[in-house]
Amino acid sequence: MRSLLFVPGDSPKKQQKGLESGADALILDLEDSVALGAKPQARAITRDFLAAARALPRHPLLIVRINALTTDLSDADLDAVMPGAPDAIMLPKSEGGADVGHLAAKIAVREAEADLPDGTTRILPIATETGKAVFGLGTYARSSHRLMALTWGAEDLAADLGADTNRLADGGYTDPYRLARSLTLFGASAAQVDAIDTVFTNFRDEAGFRAECEAARRDGFTGKMAIHPAQVGPINEVFTPSAAALARAEKIVALFAADPAAGVLGLDGQMLDRPHLRQAERLLERARKQGE
Repeated sequence: MRSLLFVPGDSPKKQQKGLESGADALILDLEDSVALGAKPQARAITRDFLAAARALPRHPLLIVRINALTTDLSDADLDAVMPGAPDAIMLPKSEGGADVGHLAAKIAVREAEADLPDGTTRILPIATETGKAVFGLGTYARSSHRLMALTWGAEDLAADLGADTNRLADGGYTDPYRLARSLTLFGASAAQVDAIDTVFTNFRDEAGFRAECEAARRDGFTGKMAIHPAQVGPINEVFTPSAAALARAEKIVALFAADPAAGVLGLDGQMLDRPHLRQAERLLERARKQGE
């Protein structure tokens, strides 16, 4: 997944626009974008949208962000949307692998009740929305076969820490949020899943947004969440490997395949070893998944 677009769970109009946005995944939000009194209606709208979208010949991945497990809302969210067979459930305020395991058990029961294939609903935690959660980033490995990726959040974390802001004057993150971002990468690597970068809230700052996308791709994130359809195109562009990068990766793989006993090989004046091979293989695998 390169682009994951948030759409409110109570807005059929915005959900339809999401389908037309070109996003790889839609995050149908039952949490922050829906007022408490509107949540029952949002569940029904989201369930209907899931059914309609699944009937289309092609559709993006359908992810539902439920309310946190610590609320009294998450069970009702799952009861409403699981019959619609979402591809994944986004778990906000996740504090570690135990939360993923807890949610996985809830999902398993509802898959059985809805006659869905066991294990097909994945889980995408937002893994840094509280200070406590940062210390749990190393616990996602082997938490559940349903774990599909890790992402992080800076806005709720700022609220939890009581920070005045999470951004510097130049637009970059302050140190606590840079740390949370980096640890999310490490946690995803440890769990052997993709890392998805967080949202960029100032959707009118096109230059700042693109720079943040490019930094995320550079550091190892494989995609980014969006809060506006206009952000989808730049995300897809930045996170799609270039033809030149793919051609080089294919050359590296071919070189090592031709000489499997070699520890180090040369290409275009650069010495390459096994980590370079692994990078090339991962790039090609990501491109293959994007083309499916």
